[in-house]
Amino acid sequence: MNRPNRSGVKYMLAGGSMIAALGLLVDPQGLLPKMASAKDSCQQVISEKAVLSRQQLTQVLSVPERANKQAIRQVMQLPYCRLATIQPRAGTTADREAYPLAFDPKTWLIVMYEGDEYAGYSFSFRR
Repeated sequence: MNRPNRSGVKYMLAGGSMIAALGLLVDPQGLLPKMASAKDSCQQVISEKAVLSRQQLTQVLSVPERANKQAIRQVMQLPYCRLATIQPRAGTTADREAYPLAFDPKTWLIVMYEGDEYAGYSFSFRR
């Protein structure tokens, strides 16, 4: 009769225990896309028909940060709406504008400006 390899079982149990312990340390919400929050609600609608095509999205994502706001405006016209101003760093405020994606209207591209400089983007996933 063959006896099971007890050392193999011990290693398997130890490995499984390590994976379970690691699972307790990881925040599963951090792995999922963030849903829109109250700070991502429109403060002022600018252009109700504004949407962003795939081509425009590709172009705007290639604009380097700290470019002039006009570089973004050349790719995208008026935004759908303005969002609440935020403070990304101490002593700095940023204006934000939202552009729904034409191919997925529940996903918005949020463009952030510090003064007249493009300061980056994020995506907002709506329900």
